[in-house]
Amino acid sequence: MENNLNQVKGIILKEPGKLADITLPFNGLLKDDEALVKVHRVGICGTDMHAYKGRQPFFTYPRILGHELGVEVIEVGETVGNVKVGDKCSVEPYFYNEQDQAPRRGKTNCAEQLSVLGVHEDGGMREYFKLPAKYLHASSKLSYDQLAIVETLGIGCHAVNRAQLTKDDFVLVIGVGPIGLGAAQFAKISGAEVAVMDLSANRLAFCQKELGIDATINLKEEEPLEKLKEIFSEDLPNVIFDATGNVNSMKATLDYAAHGSRIVFIGLFQGEFSFFDPLFHKKEITLMSSRNALASDFTQIIGLMEIGTIDIKPWINFRMKSTEMVEQFEDLFEPGSNVVKAMVEFS
Repeated sequence: MENNLNQVKGIILKEPGKLADITLPFNGLLKDDEALVKVHRVGICGTDMHAYKGRQPFFTYPRILGHELGVEVIEVGETVGNVKVGDKCSVEPYFYNEQDQAPRRGKTNCAEQLSVLGVHEDGGMREYFKLPAKYLHASSKLSYDQLAIVETLGIGCHAVNRAQLTKDDFVLVIGVGPIGLGAAQFAKISGAEVAVMDLSANRLAFCQKELGIDATINLKEEEPLEKLKEIFSEDLPNVIFDATGNVNSMKATLDYAAHGSRIVFIGLFQGEFSFFDPLFHKKEITLMSSRNALASDFTQIIGLMEIGTIDIKPWINFRMKSTEMVEQFEDLFEPGSNVVKAMVEFS
């Protein structure tokens, strides 16, 4: 297809609380390693919502949001070999410098000069855009909805892979927004026994009904330590994932953790975190952070989706057209909306 694009329509976040429809000039000329993609689906992430409310760190305005993407390849540069015109793809939105130390060691998710699409640079909330083709992950079987959720799942998948779970582990996931849900799902797939903890009865019910999670703890109604011992037959979890980004929740993980346990912080707290060191040493706890995802995580998720191990249909419970987003975005914040994952349809 001959590329004759000179402008594209999109949606921009001008400042906190102010989205606007825009038409942008566009240079469709591709570098040898680039691909031009047409955007079909954009998932709304907590990052987007925090940016809208003015609470996203390392963020500048104006910004085109969108990093959970299901796209179609329209054109490729001369040296591109991993995708072809017509491919449906998920986008790995963590752009890195290959010469940095972390990427040289395979840690592309936490590169020193990392630029996240839709956060540090303009994202996919537009009809078309171009990017290095190495960040595209194709599937001939998945829908654009499924491909847009791969990145969401990638955060939890990477955290679970970091923890190196086995079927003998007792796992607790704290905070079951989309990231925590992903961690819970991959923990369950590992064969471990999994409990989830949250303040929302609706989210806890979703975990049991849709993900088959073994047990839930409602922090509004139940005493966590007592409930954990009940769930794990007087034991405590030996792997804990905290996806809350809440400092009090993060501190409490040391109390919940079994001796010799592993704790993974997925949620980000914007401040200093401290803990009682004698307890940390007494239990010989391994404390880890988890950031973004690797290309191998995308490959793993797409494979599990293609064979039906992961079903994302229950996740998407709010849809809007791209032409409706400016007016409807505020609806995501309404009390009682119970949005698990909102999806924007571009075409």
